[in-house]
Amino acid sequence: MKQRINYRLTWLAVIAVIITSISVTFAYYSFFEEQVHEDMRVTAKILKDTEYFDTANYQELEEKNTLENVSLRVTLIDVDGTVLYDNVSDAKTMENHKNRPEVKSAFEKGNGDIVRTSDTVGKNNYYYAIKLDNGMVLRISRQVDAVLMVFVKALPLVFIIIVFIIQACVIISHLLAKRLMAPIEKLALNIEEYSDEYIYPELEPFIRTIRKQHADILSAAKARQDFTANVSHELKTPLTAITGYAQLLHNHEMPVEQQDHFATEIEKNSDRLLVLIEDIIRLSELDDADSEEGFEEFDLFALAKDGINALEINAQKKNILLSIEGESTIIRGRQDLIRELIDNLVQNAIRYNSEGGHVWVQVKNVNNRKLLIVKDDGIGIPVDDKERVFERFYRVDKSRSKATGGTGLGLAIVKHIAEIHDARISLDSTLGAGTTFTIEF
Repeated sequence: MKQRINYRLTWLAVIAVIITSISVTFAYYSFFEEQVHEDMRVTAKILKDTEYFDTANYQELEEKNTLENVSLRVTLIDVDGTVLYDNVSDAKTMENHKNRPEVKSAFEKGNGDIVRTSDTVGKNNYYYAIKLDNGMVLRISRQVDAVLMVFVKALPLVFIIIVFIIQACVIISHLLAKRLMAPIEKLALNIEEYSDEYIYPELEPFIRTIRKQHADILSAAKARQDFTANVSHELKTPLTAITGYAQLLHNHEMPVEQQDHFATEIEKNSDRLLVLIEDIIRLSELDDADSEEGFEEFDLFALAKDGINALEINAQKKNILLSIEGESTIIRGRQDLIRELIDNLVQNAIRYNSEGGHVWVQVKNVNNRKLLIVKDDGIGIPVDDKERVFERFYRVDKSRSKATGGTGLGLAIVKHIAEIHDARISLDSTLGAGTTFTIEF
């Protein structure tokens, strides 16, 4: 991270220097051009005002050539465009200048200027022409470096600046990166106790997310540890019973009635063990389930009605009346999981009900809220236990749950299935009066 910051800051500085150099060069050249134009205008005006070229002997000027070493090129043009004098070239060999843009403009308007690119690479010629009082045109010109040549000449200086800037950036970026990373490194060492005082405000949402994930991981680890301990305990009970009864069966002198009883207990505990293992495996599968895999639209009422018919025999064994009412309600989900959810809720309602009790199942569509309601008039749930009934292996009445074959995982499975379908589950219960579970899809 630090190296990346150093690298990017250095390159940013180099790019900034290059862009700044180019921008300054063009800006400087723009001001320079304006100054050249102004200087040439002023010079031409001064030469005109001296009236020197109005009465000068052009042949004598060429012979003496007093303007040979000046930086300006001076050309005097007659009214017909003939070049009368030039301090650089022989006037007699020069072509007619009447149609030159700057000369033509001077004859017509009194002055004219133009910039021409010279055949010499990297040079520009600035021309300014002014009309004299005698009708002739005096033209002056100056050759200067083009903007590209100016920049090329400045490159050595730019390169030296870049070298110094890079060295400075390496030092500054190292110190800056170290200072920037210090709070983050301290936070990484102790995410729980690190003070918010030293955290950048921009990082607060990120820190909150990390802390929440950290807390969730710790909570999940604790839940897994508790689950492992509970599984070990739950498996140990029937296995201990099976082992004990099996050892007693080795005593061949006991009565046949006792042997039958021991065999029945072994079978009962084996069945309980199988149910427990199946529920544990089911929970593990639900933990890894893809929330959208296998989803389809189906009629919740028809599925619930089919499930109730399958559980009718279990209810009759306890003389419990099962009933269902509602209307066709289409939801999107996995039919097998919703069927399992209904089975678990209804079996719980039967298991924790009294002899001759009732279980009602309703499917409703209220204001686009698709509801599945399972209600019973059984033993109910104490207020202190309502928040924990969906925990794995949690039982309100442990002795009754084991006696009726409950594993303590039914409602945990219901909760997982509801979460997979983004459904909301609520519980209303009164001790001794019954329980109502509502699933809102």
